[in-house]
Amino acid sequence: MKKLKEYEINIAKLSNKTHQYEFDMDDSFFDLFSGEIIHGGKLHADVELEKTESILTLHFNIKGTVRITCDRSLEEFDQPVDVQETFRMKFGPEDKELDEDLWQIAFETQQINLAQHLYDYIGLSLPMKKLHPRFLEEMDEDSDEDILIYSSKKSGADDDSGDDDDDNGDIDPRWDALRNLN
Repeated sequence: MKKLKEYEINIAKLSNKTHQYEFDMDDSFFDLFSGEIIHGGKLHADVELEKTESILTLHFNIKGTVRITCDRSLEEFDQPVDVQETFRMKFGPEDKELDEDLWQIAFETQQINLAQHLYDYIGLSLPMKKLHPRFLEEMDEDSDEDILIYSSKKSGADDDSGDDDDDNGDIDPRWDALRNLN
């Protein structure tokens, strides 16, 4: 996995201060992962690493576009991506996840690889419903048609009209038994 080495940072040799890193991601980056959502893309990541004696704080700024498939038409399109995230790694006796944005890494850790973090942040920035931009334009034009509200209870005006189901006599007797439970 020579390509993954491009995303490694040797933290053992770093001094306790802020360091800047840049990573470019293209189709070959996404080929390293088995995800089916992102088919490719072209992105640039600026990563600021603040190192202290006990913690590493990483600030990710990722911008570019990824190629994904539209959920409605199954057509591929380019989705813009703009991500700002912060991730912390604290030194401890063993490697383990303490929180979604805080990991503990072993004291003897020499290098960290940011490829998986970059991929995850890109994937999490994508919308749940992936729609081609032309469908988003149609939704804006027809916004009233896309919103449906269902109500199982009559409004107050309907209740005052005197047309209650109780007065009709066409009620299934099973419903009468349920109403008596109140």
